Amino acid sequence: MMKRWTEQKVIDTKAITSLSESLNVSEEIARLLVNRNIKTFDEAKTFFRPQLEDLHDPFLMKDMDLAVNRLIEAVENGEKIMVYGDYDVDGTTAVSLMSSYLKTLTDAVISYIPDRYAEGYGVSLKGIDVAEEQNVSLIVALDCGIKAVDKVAYAKEKNIDFIICDHHRPGESLPDAVAVLDPKRSDCTYPFDELCGCGVGFKLAQAIQHKLGLNARKVYHYMDLVAIAIGSDIVPITGENRILAHYGLKLVNVRKRTGVAALLAQTKRDAFTITDLVFSVGPRINAAGRMRHGLEAVALLCENNLEKATSFAEEINNHNTERQDADKRITVEALDQIADLNEENRYTSVVYHEKWHKGVIGIVASRLIEKYYRPTLVFTKSGEQLAASARSVVGFDVYEALEKCTEFITQFGGHKYAAGLTLEEKNYQLFKDKFETVVKETIDADLLVPEIKYELLIDFQNITAKLHRILKQFAPFGPKNMKPVFYAKNLKLDDYAKPVGKEKQHLKCQLIQDGMGIAAIGFGLGGIFEEIKDNDKLEAVFTLEENEWNNEVKLQLNIKDIRPMSPN
Repeated sequence: MMKRWTEQKVIDTKAITSLSESLNVSEEIARLLVNRNIKTFDEAKTFFRPQLEDLHDPFLMKDMDLAVNRLIEAVENGEKIMVYGDYDVDGTTAVSLMSSYLKTLTDAVISYIPDRYAEGYGVSLKGIDVAEEQNVSLIVALDCGIKAVDKVAYAKEKNIDFIICDHHRPGESLPDAVAVLDPKRSDCTYPFDELCGCGVGFKLAQAIQHKLGLNARKVYHYMDLVAIAIGSDIVPITGENRILAHYGLKLVNVRKRTGVAALLAQTKRDAFTITDLVFSVGPRINAAGRMRHGLEAVALLCENNLEKATSFAEEINNHNTERQDADKRITVEALDQIADLNEENRYTSVVYHEKWHKGVIGIVASRLIEKYYRPTLVFTKSGEQLAASARSVVGFDVYEALEKCTEFITQFGGHKYAAGLTLEEKNYQLFKDKFETVVKETIDADLLVPEIKYELLIDFQNITAKLHRILKQFAPFGPKNMKPVFYAKNLKLDDYAKPVGKEKQHLKCQLIQDGMGIAAIGFGLGGIFEEIKDNDKLEAVFTLEENEWNNEVKLQLNIKDIRPMSPN
């Protein structure tokens, strides 16, 4: 697939010069920092040396005092508390965090994750009914609930209070809960509004601990769960999230939590970055809710007995293997459907089959975007309704597009780039046509071509071990602090360049510039080898990484794209 390369230009050249001098670093490093809105010595110090002391006061969040007071009242009165969360990684880690924390204060705590298929996303009537049956008087909802106006009213009729800890965008009105913690509330002045659901739960635990006069550092033991949620929920790794991810990763890598240690053992890795959590750990946790039930993930993450945790982790790993098989099969069927309907040239991909596994349709939507780069929805049958997962391309707000199709939608929610919805089967084609029209009328045509943003032109002579040592300190990487992408020109392949992999899908080579060669790998680029192999004027965009072979560590280029240089 053709890609467009875009230079991330820095306008504030004075800031680059000033920062280079104050930090005593090259202008290239200073430019990378200014790209991340880091322009002063103090901002750079905060970036490179995250400090727990820089976490914000949780009581700055709207309704935090109300939430804390109600929870402490429930603990002191021996009330039964239900900790309720979504079935994805953010929700299950949030429930694991809050349940584990509250159990240090009271035994009257139960965890609840809705069944993905019987109850669907978010707060459910069944969950509230279960709470009533078990004499629960307070529900703490995490990573969901911000739009559960009717459900919270239903609970109130049963004398069940709600505390909502969410990070999704609110609707026109808030639920009538005891407290609604959501930094995206328009009336919330909390300094950082990009927390994940687990992060909001962490702030609540922080606030309770402070109010009770207990050791603040005890709450920090839960940051491994927050780091997993931050990575998996694709929230910006800036500000408070950067601090939480930085210290959470430290806990992950020392295997502080028994359940996390057992889960990590299934991946056969020793050390983990945020990227590893996203691609190795997150899918395994998600697989529980996709293939069986999200409570299995909570049971694992809360388990302190290593033997039991290992058994749980093995079972979840089996779920993940089952999930992988299902999403591969359904992706092939979805691609065939697009071809059969002759819809390759549309502005959207909308596909449906009543027997597709609901637990993997979001993954399939992402796979379809890899083939046809456009806003995508994958539908399946869910009870009497059709349910879909929506995914978008960079720069296009699929949530806003869905808002313009609400006449055909029963329910929907989500983010700019990922959403879920349900509708009646009779409205499927009407919705499909309307969604295509909305996207066609509103999307910039450039957004339908994948974009690779690079930060600066670099000569191979400047790619040194020292540069890489500094770049490693930019981690953890993620949205708004992506791994730096470089651009180089006047390149050629070495004589040993070749496609590798079972299907020859990857490109392995040395890239050579002015006689200097650097080892490189281009994942998914094996197919263009014949086009570029004899060209001695290539240009490439790439990141830097370490490659370990025979106990020797060397720098390697991870090629994002490579092509012949244009005559201009």
